Amino acid sequence: MIDVIFRPEAEEDLLAAYGWYQEKQAGLGEEFLRCVEAVLHQISRYPEANACVHREIRRGLTRRFPYGVFYIIEAEKAIVLAVFHASRNPRAWRRRRR
Repeated sequence: MIDVIFRPEAEEDLLAAYGWYQEKQAGLGEEFLRCVEAVLHQISRYPEANACVHREIRRGLTRRFPYGVFYIIEAEKAIVLAVFHASRNPRAWRRRRR
């Protein structure tokens, strides 16, 4: 297993999505976090299992919610760049690699 590290922008993405779902229905934000946690666990165990979607950036998809966890693998760590809704412009997460 490798460590999964969040960049501050990715943490902000996660908290914003959690808040949005929690506002829609009590407990839905918690369910969203559980789905993201499942993706993070999978990334930690099998970091190369997800396909590269742009250069070295990989994407793990959540179940039930239309979100992707975008990450790179560096020095035995997975660094989460973004937690984005599927309808967002892909240029936004691509710029985060820099």
